[in-house]
Formats: sequence, structure tokens, C-alpha cells
Amino acid sequence: MNATSMTRLEFDNIQNRLREFTVSPAGAQLAAKHRPSTNESTVRAWLCETEEAAKLLATGASVPLSAMEGMEPFMQLLGKGRIYNEQELQFLANWLAAVAQMRRYMASKQTMAPTISAYADSMQDCEKLRDELDRCLRYGQITDQASAYLADIRRHLAAAEDRIERRLNQTMSKYKNALQEQIVSKRNGHYVIPVKRELRKQVPGTVWDESASGQTLFVEPVDVAELQTEWQMWKAEEERERTVILSGLSDLAEAYASGLKWNVEAMASFDFIFARGKLSRTWDGRAPKLAAQPVIKLVKAKHPLLGASSMPLDVEFGFGWKQLVITGPNTGGKTITLKTIGLLALMTQSGLLIPAAEGTELGLFTHILADVGDGQSIEQSLSTFSAHMANLKEMLDAAGERSLLLLDELAAGTDPGEGIALSIAVLEELLVRGSLVAATTHFNEIKRFAASTDGCENARMAFDPQTLRPLYQLEIGEAGDSYAFAIARRFGLPERVIARAESRAALAKGEKPAAVVAMEPYERGTTQKKPRQRPVESVSAKRGQGINDADGLENGTAKRVFQVGDCVWIYPLKRTGIVFRAADERGEVIVQVQKQKLTFNRKRLSLYIPSDQLYPGQDYDMDIVFDSKANRKARNQMKRKYVPGLTIETPSDEPGHS
Repeated sequence: MNATSMTRLEFDNIQNRLREFTVSPAGAQLAAKHRPSTNESTVRAWLCETEEAAKLLATGASVPLSAMEGMEPFMQLLGKGRIYNEQELQFLANWLAAVAQMRRYMASKQTMAPTISAYADSMQDCEKLRDELDRCLRYGQITDQASAYLADIRRHLAAAEDRIERRLNQTMSKYKNALQEQIVSKRNGHYVIPVKRELRKQVPGTVWDESASGQTLFVEPVDVAELQTEWQMWKAEEERERTVILSGLSDLAEAYASGLKWNVEAMASFDFIFARGKLSRTWDGRAPKLAAQPVIKLVKAKHPLLGASSMPLDVEFGFGWKQLVITGPNTGGKTITLKTIGLLALMTQSGLLIPAAEGTELGLFTHILADVGDGQSIEQSLSTFSAHMANLKEMLDAAGERSLLLLDELAAGTDPGEGIALSIAVLEELLVRGSLVAATTHFNEIKRFAASTDGCENARMAFDPQTLRPLYQLEIGEAGDSYAFAIARRFGLPERVIARAESRAALAKGEKPAAVVAMEPYERGTTQKKPRQRPVESVSAKRGQGINDADGLENGTAKRVFQVGDCVWIYPLKRTGIVFRAADERGEVIVQVQKQKLTFNRKRLSLYIPSDQLYPGQDYDMDIVFDSKANRKARNQMKRKYVPGLTIETPSDEPGHS
């Protein structure tokens, strides 16, 4: 699977949540490296495990999973001849107890979860090791039961400590006038009493420390020194016996190395399986039917990261059609639909239950690739269009019958005409290869392609035109509108702007608009707009129905020649331009198209919008339309005063021809 596409589809967020549901580091590692599989038997096995885990969790029982505290460093040192300390061996003892508990629990769940309960049968009890650890250790300390010799040593130590205590009490009574206080403490492993510095000679013995002020000396009385030596001898013997016991326990653990490693793997697997079950239960997931063919059928499916309040999605393709072209307004849910399709396919192939209803069916895909988002990259200097092309190249390299391809905003980021043509060519190529494709678009040409091509189908995101709110429901079989003007009104754009846009859109489609709205300048000194609307006879942009120097106006009105500033429809280019120079004696008209000046015969033009309806006032400065901002600024300066070195650069008026 493509890692970049999985990130675009937010599979990494699913993986992070899965890792949070594990209780052990080993289980978390399994979750972190888990990837979707393309093998059917593997996917079926994973789904079965997750279903059984979710079923056990639904009973409310507490599964005895182990956090395996301390086991990771223990297993790393296993086999290296290390003598483990008491704490490390206590971690091992606790974990072996958890293994035994897990075996007992799973043995009791054979009827409800036959598959995963069988995994516990392979776990090893390591009974002798567990018994020895329990006998020798308690709360991280070696017990007297670890060996008879250790018990004997500790009896001698206790007796020596008792004799030292009695001797110290006698000494303190004997030298009480020389002491700062009646207290016994230890310094460097020796029992000492606090003696005043000036009376040091009254208490024979060895000084082991002094106070910060230097006024008190901590003295081991000579009467106690002999008993202290005896105590240290037994203490050293205890340490030697401790080493013998820990060495024996460590050797026994080494003997069970293979069983311990297997148990760690099994317990980590249980942790990971139940984490999948826990995560799947957060969205009430179910296992979809796995289809033999590469198909998608989602019934009341939801995006797992949007919560229970998200709208359910019904979508299918791969049965009667291979390609689904989704249209509708922005913020209507088109992109989320693509992400839901791709993410649920990835989750299914990862053995996760998905938030969808009975009847959901998915095939397995070798490649799941998504071009979602504009993909701009500052680091790679990629524009939106370049990013789309890089993604399309990757898709075409991998596309086949077992490929699921998700394309967001076809034809975006470049010239619409070229982008549409390229998008349709790509869809045709993918149709030949038999790939499953879901794509979103706003362009009518792509909608028409889907409507007229076998193997393709239109779909639209439902939208309520009354409330101007998306319904987030996919309706297959019909193409949708973008509702750009309705949404613009909802967000408060000026009505004059929207009305003019509607007029232009109608003319571009060859339709007759209700009215063409003229522009009105703002009143100087006020921020309030004063729109003026006046209905005029609309002009059709269809070939043969426009205003022409030869044919005159429609409906028998007087002839009208093109004037500078008129907006005209250019039939060869299928777009509009502004008249820069009226027709000469040969009927040649110079038209500005974007920043280019092109020459067309007047018969190839028709009046789109007259200049007096485009520009406010009778004395409108046409330089604003045809000249650059820098040149206009320079002319204004020249009118006021002489400016040395100031020039106006006028590009050649020699136009191109068409």
C-alpha cells in the first residue's frame, strides 16, 4: 500500500488510536507497524480475531491482559549470561502469573471465541520457574525460604544485631555525660554514638564522622567494635548466598528462554487483537462481507473519525459501473465521501471492523491510491496542478483491475479547457484498465462524459436549495449542481455582483438571462453601495444568434457596429473579449483577450454586452481596461508636472490574427 495515500486518507490517525488502546509496549509496537494486507486469507483471519475480541469485550468481562512491566529489558538481556537482580526477577514472576491467568481465562471462552482462545493453548506455563520465583521472592526481596543456609545466616545476623544493641545501651549509660544526646546511628556501616568534641578522650573508640559544625563526633565505641566485626562477617556471607540464589534463578530463567519469548509474542498478540476489538467497538463496527471481485458497496457507512453524529453514506461501484463521478456544492461532503470510501477499504484490509450496516461488501485491492487535497509543497516547489500530475502519474503506473483510485477535484489548478480534456482522457484510460475510480468535479463536461459513457455513473451530494445547506447524502444516478450563486448569497455577497454573475453564466451556456445588470460606481465619500439594475434585452451567445455588423440586432432593431469597450463573443475561441479598435474598411476588429490583442473579422464576433452597460458613466477612462497600472500612473504624473526620466512603455499594437 502507498504510504502517502494512506496518510491522505488519515489511516495514520486510525493507527494512533489503535496504539492508544494497547496496554503493553510490545502490543503498541504491533499496532504501530500494522499495515493493510492484500492476502484474502490473512484479512479473513484478522477480521475473525477482531470480531471474537469485540464479542468478549461486549460481555463486560475484564480481560487479564498484561502490561508486561519490565519484560522488554528482561527479554533483551535473556541469553547473555546476566545475573538478574531481585526486582527484575519479580517482574518475571508477576508476568508469569499473568500468563497463567490469561490461559485460564481463554480456556473458559472456547465456545464464544474459538479462534483466539486456541492461541492461549500454545502459551507455556513455565511451571517450575514460576514456582521457584514464588518461593524465593516476595515484594522484590529474597525470602528466608530461598535456602536453608540463608535462613541460618539471617538468624546469626539478628543475634549479632541484638548483642550490639545491648552493648550500645550499656556504653551510652557509661558515657552519658560526654554525649550530645542519647541516640544510636550508623556511619559507613558502623554503629556510632554522638560525642562532644571537647570530651572526645572520655569515649575510647574510632571516629567515623563529624557534624557540620564540627562540635559533634560520631564514635564507634571500642566495646562495640568486636561485635561489629562479627556482624559484618555474617553480612558478607549473606551477600554471597544472595548471589548464589539469584544466579540459580537466572540460570533457570535462561533454561526457559524459548518459552518466555513465545509467551511474550502471544501476550503482545492478545494485546493487539483486543485493542482492535476495543477500537472497533467505539464506532459499533462490523465485519463487511469480503467479495471475490474488486467492488465497493457501503451501506449506512460513516467516517470513523467524525463521530456518531456524522451522516451515513450509501455508495456502490464495481458492479454495474467502474467509475463514479461525484458532483455537488463545496462543503457538501464530496471529499469526505472519497475519504470514507478509501479509509474503510484500508481498515477492512487491516482486520478492523468498520462503521457500516449489514449488506456492506468490499473486495480486496492491491493498490488504494488517493489524490485528495491540493498537495502543494513549498519544499518540492510543486503547484496544485503539478501535485495533481505527480499523483496521476503514480496512479497510472499502478492502475489495474485490483486498484481503487480516488480523485478529488478533477481538472483543478489549470486552464479549465485543458484540464477537462486531460481529466476525461485519464478517466478513459483507467476505464480501459478496469480500475475502480471515484472522482469529484464541478465541470459539466466531465458530468456529461460520465452520463454518456458505459462503465461510468454520475452521483451527486444532496443539497437543500431552500435552506442552502448540504444534506451530506450521496444520490447515485444524477449529476449535481455546484450552487455557487445560492451559497454566495448565503455568505452575504452583494446582490448586484451575484445577479451579474448569473447573467454571464446564462449567456455562456447559450441561455437567455432574466436581465443584464449594469455596474454603478460607489458614491464618493460613502461606503454604502448604490446598485442600479435595469433589465435589457439579453444577447444569446449561441452561434448565429448574436449581434453582428452584417446582420444587425435581433428582432429587427437598428444595426449597430462594434464600439471600443464592447464585450463580444469570439466564436473561434468560444470565449469573450473586449473591443480595442473598431472594424476597419476590411471589417477587421482588434479584440483584447486577457493581455493579448487579436484580430478577428467582424463576422466571427457577436455583441455580448454593450460598453455602455459594462462601464459606469459616459466618460469612463478606457485606459483602465487596456493600459497597465504603471503607465496610467505615469500619465497622471506627467499631467501635473515634468518628471525627469519618466517614460511610458507602450507595447506594440500589432495584433495577432485568427
